[in-house]
Amino acid sequence: MLVLGAYVTDAPNDKLQLVPAVASVVAVREVTQVLADTGYFSEAAVAAVESDGGPTAYVAVEKTGHHRTVADLLAVPEPETPTTGPIDRDAMRRRLRTAAGRAAYKKRKETVEPVFGIIKSAMRFRQFLLRGIRKVALEWSLITLAYNFRRLARVLSGATTRPAGNLVPQAA
Repeated sequence: MLVLGAYVTDAPNDKLQLVPAVASVVAVREVTQVLADTGYFSEAAVAAVESDGGPTAYVAVEKTGHHRTVADLLAVPEPETPTTGPIDRDAMRRRLRTAAGRAAYKKRKETVEPVFGIIKSAMRFRQFLLRGIRKVALEWSLITLAYNFRRLARVLSGATTRPAGNLVPQAA
């Protein structure tokens, strides 16, 4: 759970940000999958990321609820694997509904989302103090660097989880 790529943009939405986001990642190992939420989907962006043997993109194309229904518990037949060729909304929807797609996209909530929660809650970073794209980019780089140092210190010390229960010792 280290931040390997970070950048700042002033674009009003994320439709054109999938390629720059993937390009911002420092290759410390081979990237085989790209996971992104609904705001990043566009056929051109997915095609650009997957071109020339690039990583497989799993980009949500529709909003889904966070709560399970009875229908979610019923066995559903495995959808056919999308054919090769351009990935449109329907092909991406089928890709995400396969067992491999569900397993891959499920990792997003375990890897990406906690980082933002830790930065906002534990590190108490809720707004930028500087103005201008260059200054904000510098500030975001410092925040992600501080997060990475914090995470590395925790991993190297062997403390992977917080202690359970109260932080104040109780007398027996």
